[in-house]
Order: sequence, then structure tokens, then C-alpha cells
Amino acid sequence: MRHFGHIAPEVRQRLFHREPCTFTADSSPRLLAAALGATLYSPATRPRLADDILKQAGRGVISMVLCLEDSIDDAEVIGAEENLVRQFADLAERDGAQPPLLFIRVRAPEQIADLADRLGPSIRLLSGFVLPKFTEERGVAFLESLAVAEAASGRRLFAMPVLESPELLHLESRAETLAGIARTVDKYRERVLALRLGVTDFCSAYGLRRPPHMTAYDVHIVASVIADVVNHLGRADGTGFTVTGPVWEYFRVQERMFKPQLRRSPFLEGRAEELRQALIEHDIDGLLREIELDRANGLLGKTCIHPSHVLPVHALSVVSHEEFSDAEDILRPERGGGGVMRSAYTNKMNEVKPHRAWAERTLQRAEVFGVAREDIGFVELLTAGLSG
Repeated sequence: MRHFGHIAPEVRQRLFHREPCTFTADSSPRLLAAALGATLYSPATRPRLADDILKQAGRGVISMVLCLEDSIDDAEVIGAEENLVRQFADLAERDGAQPPLLFIRVRAPEQIADLADRLGPSIRLLSGFVLPKFTEERGVAFLESLAVAEAASGRRLFAMPVLESPELLHLESRAETLAGIARTVDKYRERVLALRLGVTDFCSAYGLRRPPHMTAYDVHIVASVIADVVNHLGRADGTGFTVTGPVWEYFRVQERMFKPQLRRSPFLEGRAEELRQALIEHDIDGLLREIELDRANGLLGKTCIHPSHVLPVHALSVVSHEEFSDAEDILRPERGGGGVMRSAYTNKMNEVKPHRAWAERTLQRAEVFGVAREDIGFVELLTAGLSG
């Protein structure tokens, strides 16, 4: 699989200075954590889930979470588990099927080993489990169950803890809760692929809900938690983890709104501003701003609950030619001693030592999302993705 792999090779060649790499579910954790991108959530109750999974893979989705937790009613859990087992078996029988990275969001630790056993041979399609309301007290049991399932199945299985508990949000317990989470995920580091933020639960604790023109960073009580999580768990000194961006709840935007425009040309024929205005008018401007703020605040990837969010996340994850040029300059071997130089674009200062960690992360993102050509921006990438 690869990002933008659903569009024609000749279009990719015109879009990218350096194309996204290919990878598999068995690639290194470092690469997979960076490559998660827009992780699309789907209720595990969907009757045609196998078809849905392959449909979304054909539209560029790289990672999906099949949810047994908040997205379904308590009374539906048993039926949803049975449905998952059937749908995985269906997928496994389809010759040539290439699903995205698949994760199951469970409610309780015992579900992990139970589902791993019930999936049987089709567990080869599973990349891991999403662990809700993760704290030190709850997390150890989840991760021990994951270890049991991995040993029994012979399949490498990752954990993606969701940081969303009230103890993490409340100021008086936040530091202790973060320290406990850090101890737990560090102990099981080889199993933890990424940490996910449950911003909806944070808002719920105070009866809040951000409107579509505001980002999570405009809700200060939420922004403070994100900052503390990144501060403690997202450091670039080798001790940190990939932390993914919060969910965007609104989905008025539908791909069909843009299809008539996009059929004319993958490069818009000068209509970039028209499409940009259409995106803003249909409430996607808040999503675009939040994606940019996610990256500025040290987050990579995003939780998504609607397919229309996937391509904007991926298009804004592509490394610009300017970013790539700066990162390569900073990391040249001859710059190892430090120093300052003017960027090749002659519009900024590149200081080697302070900017090194940024440059390394930028090249990691470039590996999985690619580097755009000098004259290619977000709108062209989005247009090509929708047209693909």
C-alpha cells in the first residue's frame, strides 16, 4: 500500500517531486506510525463491512478502526463481535483483496484475546487494537491481554491507546495520570504504535462542543491537555511516541459537491481559487485549519469519522518542496557542527542544531506522504485524490 496509490501513476509523477513510499502491514513500527494518516472509524455493526473496507481502501484510506465501543449501543456488542468475525473471514477469502491497516476498538481487555481466537486464520488481516480511556490502571490489563493474543496467534499486534479519561483532563490529577500513562506505554513500547487523543470525551466532561468554525485549539481547556500530552509523550529525543490529531465531527462536505469541477482536469485549469472558496463555504475551512494546527503542535495523522475528511488530511500531510529543501539542507553531513544559513527559498533562516529534530520529522513524513513538486499545493493534491 502507499498514500495516493489510488491515483494513476502518471498523475502521481506530475504531482510529486518524490513519491510516497510503498509499505505493508509488516513494515517497521516507525514507518507505520508515520503512515497512519487519516484513520477512518467505522461501527463494527455495519452489515457489509468487508465491502466498505475495500471501497475505502480504493479511495485512498490507509488505516481503519472497526469500533465496538462508543459508536455502538451497549446492546449491540455481542452482535457486532459476531459481525466482525464474519466480515474478516469474508475479506480473507477474497483473492487479491488489499485492505488498509485494520484495528479493532474494544471495550474491555478480555475482548482482545477472545476476538483474536475467534478470528482464526483471518487475524492475518488485523494490525492491532485501539484501547479506550487509557490510564495506567486500565492500560496494563489491556496490554497484557494483547501480549497473550499475540503469542497465541503468532501475529504481530499493535496497541493504539486513546487518551480521553477525565483524570487526564482534570488539572488536579493530570500530572499524575500522565506520569502513569508514560510508565505504562514505555514498559510496553514495542507494542504501542501511536497514541490517540479523545477530544470529544474531554469536551463532554464540561458539556462543551466546538462549532465547525472553531478548532480544538480554540477550546482552551482541550488545548491545554493536548499541549501537556505532547510535552510529556511526544518528545523528539527518542523517548516520545507518535500522537495523532483529534477527531473532526462535522461532515456536511460531500465529494459529489466537487465532482463536476474535478472531472475537467486534475490540475483545475486555473480554478484553484474557485475550489478553495467552495471548500471554505461548506465548513471544511475549520477542518483544514485544525489539520495545520495539529502539525504545528506536534501531532501526526488524525482520527476521522467520515470519508470526506480523509483526502484533506492526506493532502495537507504531503511535504512541500520548500519544507523538503530546508530539511535536506539542515541534515547535510557537512552541517553536523551546526551553524546558520539562508534557506534555498531565500525567505527564512535555517539554524542547524535547533531545527534538526524538525528536519528529521519532516523527512520521515516525506517518506510516507511524498514531496510535492515546486508548483503543486494542497488544492492540486486534493483534486487529484478526488479524481482518482
